Amino acid sequence: MKKISFNDGWTVFSLTDESWAPIKTDLPFDAMLHEERVDNAEGGVNTAWFTGGDYRFEKDFGKLDVPPKGKAILEFEGVYRDAEIFLNGEKIAQNAYGYNDFYVDLTDHLKDQNHLEVICRNADQPNSRWYTGTGIYRPVFLYLLPEKRIELNSLRLLTLDHETGRVRVKATLSEEGVMNLRIKDKDGQEVVSLSVQSKDKAIEKEFEIPSVHLWDEEDPYLYQVEAEFEGYVESLRFGVRTITYGDEGYFINGKRLLLRGACIHHDNGPLGAVTYFDAEYRKLSLLKSVGYNAIRSAHNPIGKYLLDVCDELGIYVMDEYADCWYIHKTKYDYVKDLANNWKTDIALMVQKDYNHPCVVMYSSGNEVAETSEEKGIQLTKDFTDYFHSLDSSRPVSCGINIFFNALYSMGFGVYSDKKADNNGQAKAKKQEVGSAFFNAIANFVGSNVMKVGAKLHICDRKTRGAYANMDIAGYNYGIFRYPHDLKKYPHRLILGSETFCCDARLWYEQALKNPRIVGDFVWAGMDYLGECGVGSWVNEEDAPSFDHGKGWITAGSGRIDITGKLLGEALYTQVIYGVKPIELAVVAPKEAELKHSQSAWKYSMAMPYYDFPGQEGKKATAEIYSKDEAVALFLNGKLIKKTKARKSGTTKISFPYQPGELKAVSYRNGEEVASIVLRSGKQGNHLTLHPETKVPTPADRLLYVRMKLGDEDGVIRPYLKSMLTVSDIQGGKLIGIGNGNPHHAESYLGNEARTYQGEAIAIFRVENEKEFSFSVHSDFGDASFHF
Repeated sequence: MKKISFNDGWTVFSLTDESWAPIKTDLPFDAMLHEERVDNAEGGVNTAWFTGGDYRFEKDFGKLDVPPKGKAILEFEGVYRDAEIFLNGEKIAQNAYGYNDFYVDLTDHLKDQNHLEVICRNADQPNSRWYTGTGIYRPVFLYLLPEKRIELNSLRLLTLDHETGRVRVKATLSEEGVMNLRIKDKDGQEVVSLSVQSKDKAIEKEFEIPSVHLWDEEDPYLYQVEAEFEGYVESLRFGVRTITYGDEGYFINGKRLLLRGACIHHDNGPLGAVTYFDAEYRKLSLLKSVGYNAIRSAHNPIGKYLLDVCDELGIYVMDEYADCWYIHKTKYDYVKDLANNWKTDIALMVQKDYNHPCVVMYSSGNEVAETSEEKGIQLTKDFTDYFHSLDSSRPVSCGINIFFNALYSMGFGVYSDKKADNNGQAKAKKQEVGSAFFNAIANFVGSNVMKVGAKLHICDRKTRGAYANMDIAGYNYGIFRYPHDLKKYPHRLILGSETFCCDARLWYEQALKNPRIVGDFVWAGMDYLGECGVGSWVNEEDAPSFDHGKGWITAGSGRIDITGKLLGEALYTQVIYGVKPIELAVVAPKEAELKHSQSAWKYSMAMPYYDFPGQEGKKATAEIYSKDEAVALFLNGKLIKKTKARKSGTTKISFPYQPGELKAVSYRNGEEVASIVLRSGKQGNHLTLHPETKVPTPADRLLYVRMKLGDEDGVIRPYLKSMLTVSDIQGGKLIGIGNGNPHHAESYLGNEARTYQGEAIAIFRVENEKEFSFSVHSDFGDASFHF
């Protein structure tokens, strides 16, 4: 099989903005990120005030070397949205959903010279509750298939027994014949070789891998599989692992699996919605460093690069289908197409996921109030049954906001076109519906409102029907209900499908005691574009208003910010999940003096810094993250306080700020077991540059560079502010620049960014490593970089 990148040499035209100049580009490409942000954008807070638009992507190519009687197939891994494909002026395909991969047969429409057009429509706003991007934001590949072949995507492997290494292979051939199968270990040594005769073109065979090496989070071992038929070879990677679940819990390879998960959206921060392998690798590596072993693809099917990375890193995946079924959440959302398309969509999703060991669960939806009524309860069953018909090896869940279902059934947050017209606007104009309505309640009242509300009897009545129609019950913000439901429903498995960071230790300790709690997915693992301000605590110096209007760009909900920086909440999570024995972060005195935006999703505003010039003598608060019995705080060698550690895992100690060395210590049985130190910086303010890697990333040649204001050693002064300007770039190009502030008025596509909490990030694509260099200007001096 010839798989050819089809990502070079495209031109993008706007169909809705006459002032838009055509852009020559390679794929992937997010056109929305190139749009203006305006006060009256119909997508509003949902899409970070980008206007939305329709676009035409064009590519010219010559005669393709299609084998005799073979086929030429294009794979689009993701186009947002309502894609129409034209070849040489003839419409040959369309695909409505913006998150599934799909295939287009070019064979009968090819000429010696060809003109390909892809129309993407995203002007009908709002159509999503978060930033979607627009266009061909995932890669495109061309397959040139011979007449005699293994049919595309038909090769499937399934582990039947992890102890014996028993595996079943299935495939479909273009005609009767013999398929040869070879499996090699990581070192390239052949461990299995067999030949299988087809029957009615179908291949099916069970075999054993000797001395099998299993795949799991601790040892994500991947075999290389090669299937050959009449000279046609198809290759894939495969991990041997089994999934079992029942009253005793949820198991991978016979061992209990506890999903320590994070919800993530699909964007890559300052790069927009575009999917680069190396950007996905960085994102997942950061999440794993926090202690997460699983992700939930909120709220749409995950891309192939992310699946590949999760296979490599040993990160489990719950792949989710959709954010809405037949009740709208926004005026132009996927409700318009789902009823006609869901079987095709789910079939494409399962086809994409099937051979990936990382995918351990499917989710049919998120916070779909339909699950509170009979029609939706039946649809829950239909979805679960259809997933099982395509893949019986994985369980199916659905994230239900328990309190949401109860209130919705009483008429609160119900969708109407009038409300939807105002749903995306700034706070003064908003009329929220669906999930946004309940998010607003939580932000106003606090995180406990949904958790306490979920304990009401009506919440049980409005969820038990749907929960009976899935394998694992997905509880969004229902942690206070776990003990009751574990007793009332002795065969129910419970998954915290969406949760608050503040409940990390509570759920984890409950799960360790009860195997029918199978995991937790915090909202959210990493900050994301759109849904502006819903999870942010930003002070008045860093946001001119808290109405989440134009200028706001991210949700602020991440334990990791939009640039990839671990926040205090990530340090807390590392301790709860056992990555670190102790961590320390500080709330600066200044934060108590300033007004802040409000959010139930934020656990702490503490920062892992201790350098606050001008705030001497004022009250600072240290947050010591520890699961030990007692903790103590020392300043410049002097004990401030020793105290019993809080059950939550966060112990707060206030003290007058003085520069120097701040040390936290934890104790068990009276003995010191761990400590950590934060230090103030040296005299003088400097700009320093800190590349995250010593060389560009291997696949996409990306280089992430942190630009910090602080002392000469890079110790950050979080309240030191400056506009940073990148210039004099040689041997590469700047493809993204920004900071971690959810309010970010500048474009990520420019060459300037203000510092936030003392730093900003620049993302480059390196074209010539030997020649690559750039300079940065700040109010505190300049800095330059070269390899």
